[in-house]
Amino acid sequence: MTPQTQQASPPEASRNASYAIGEISRIVNLSQRTIRYYEEIGLLHSVRRIENGKRVFTDDDVRRLKFINRLKVLGLSLAEMVELEKIYRRQRNNREILPKLLEILDERAAQVEERISQLVALRKEIREYQHRLREKVLQETQ
Repeated sequence: MTPQTQQASPPEASRNASYAIGEISRIVNLSQRTIRYYEEIGLLHSVRRIENGKRVFTDDDVRRLKFINRLKVLGLSLAEMVELEKIYRRQRNNREILPKLLEILDERAAQVEERISQLVALRKEIREYQHRLREKVLQETQ
């Protein structure tokens, strides 16, 4: 993501829109503190500041934050996202990022499969225990 210059534009021209941190916070459903933290750890590089030091965000930042949210849902840690960002900033293309992202997602999918297996086994154990308890309750009431 490259730094952009602030352009004055009418509100309907969303490609050049700029947002205060409170606005972008509502748009992407993240706290202002989280957005500041993402900037601090290097996930948001293009955040600009106006004369009084207030942050100004663009539609690119909105897209970036939505992408970060999606990666979080897919199970990537912030450290993994920062690692991918560093690779991108060095290479300026996705040639190295995509294989790394696929590797991470393969790992997450395997972890999810393992967890599903554990949960299925737990469900079976719970149902067997419930069955034994029900039989015990029936025997005691007779």
